[in-house]
Amino acid sequence: MDALNNGLIAVNDLLWAYLVIPLLVIIAVYFTIRSKAVQIRLFPEMLRVLKGEPEVAADGKKAISSLQAFAISAAARVGTGNIVGVATAIALGGPGAVFWMWAMALVTGAAAFVESTLAQLYKVRTSTGYRGGPAYYMRYGLRRPWMGVLFAVVITMTFGLAFNSVQANSIADAFVGSATAFGVDGGQGLYWGIGIGLVIVTALVIFGGVRRIAHVSEALVPIMAGLYILIGLVVVVMNIERLPGVISDIFASAFGLREIVSGGVGTAILQGMRRGMFSNEAGLGSAPNAGATAAVSHPVKQGLVQTLGVYFDTLIVCSTTAFIVLLSDPTYGENQGPSMTQNALEANLGGWAIHALTVILFLLAFTSVLGNYYYGESNLAFLSAKPAMMTGYRVAVLAMVMLGAIAPLTLVWTLADVLMGVMALINFAAIAPLGGIAFLLLKDYVEQKRQGADPVFTRDRLPTADGVECWEPRAEAPTEAVDRV
Repeated sequence: MDALNNGLIAVNDLLWAYLVIPLLVIIAVYFTIRSKAVQIRLFPEMLRVLKGEPEVAADGKKAISSLQAFAISAAARVGTGNIVGVATAIALGGPGAVFWMWAMALVTGAAAFVESTLAQLYKVRTSTGYRGGPAYYMRYGLRRPWMGVLFAVVITMTFGLAFNSVQANSIADAFVGSATAFGVDGGQGLYWGIGIGLVIVTALVIFGGVRRIAHVSEALVPIMAGLYILIGLVVVVMNIERLPGVISDIFASAFGLREIVSGGVGTAILQGMRRGMFSNEAGLGSAPNAGATAAVSHPVKQGLVQTLGVYFDTLIVCSTTAFIVLLSDPTYGENQGPSMTQNALEANLGGWAIHALTVILFLLAFTSVLGNYYYGESNLAFLSAKPAMMTGYRVAVLAMVMLGAIAPLTLVWTLADVLMGVMALINFAAIAPLGGIAFLLLKDYVEQKRQGADPVFTRDRLPTADGVECWEPRAEAPTEAVDRV
């Protein structure tokens, strides 16, 4: 088993270092140039469109709002990796890794814009609103159904099953750690109890459909992020006199002569870019599944909102971890990330911070379970419309959550990383040729804004785009929902 895991780790490192990261950077830079840096230029517009009201769905209830779609994607993006993953990047790459994490977010924001705009354009109508994502724009936009099927299978295995088991494992470990700090030793029985409880609360949400997932995510994401950012601000204020030095170290270590001579810059770049990409998932094909659910008047609106999600994840949440760790004089060069954040909080705030971090980790991981589950649900619906298939998938998710709570899953985590790399490569092959359509939509959006209008899109405004299932002119809008797969 160890040999298999070590082999997968080697494959994973090669895949990400020599294929996924370089290709994403090339695509993102190209998109940035073509869009005239849409991810920076239209930042104020991102905040404005986040407040839009959704339409009424075919079943008479409100469809998913732009904010709720943002919350679903944020729930999946913001996970335990924001706490332990960033610390690991700093441990291995030094302070300079933080700079490259920020740079990766700013550049790949263009890729996030393109993929989520395309997901909106090629979404399909359901009884509760809309569904879409890379599998859908591969089928309807590229006219490559086989590619959509491949993507749907890979993302369902990766997010719906494998990553959810890992998130459950993180939740169980955090609670057991807090219990041990209180002097409670429940042994394996405690893991089973945590697993059963987690299965119950997960089932209550996922059997309620996308609306319940959206409502729970919308409620929990601000709480978990707010708690963690507040704790981070307290640590920064307590060490405010050292903050200028930390910021200086971040930039100096990213470009410093000493690091170039020692090879540290290369490590900082690789660790920062990889952590930034793993965390915000820009361009990887996951977040568009959430972005497609939103009922908005123009595809570009949700493309902008999902770009804002990249900034929220990396520039705010990941940066909070970075400052907590860097203000605690960490030791570099060792893979001690999982304990660095915890030790830094305990050193600054005392023993109670361990338990506060447990609560935050639970919220982070649980909302990630919900967001990851929805990515699988959306893509399973692309593969099969049979209700029995969806029920079987939900049961499988609950089984993986239980397994994750009671068993170590190093092999599953590594396999999921490899699968996510494959998923990203499939998505790159779709967004590269379809990117031009996203830029035509952006041009239409900007022109309407210049005329003083709140942009509205109908498919007759872009007759060159084939395979668009929704976005009918008002006179052609259907009177009832049709689930298309």
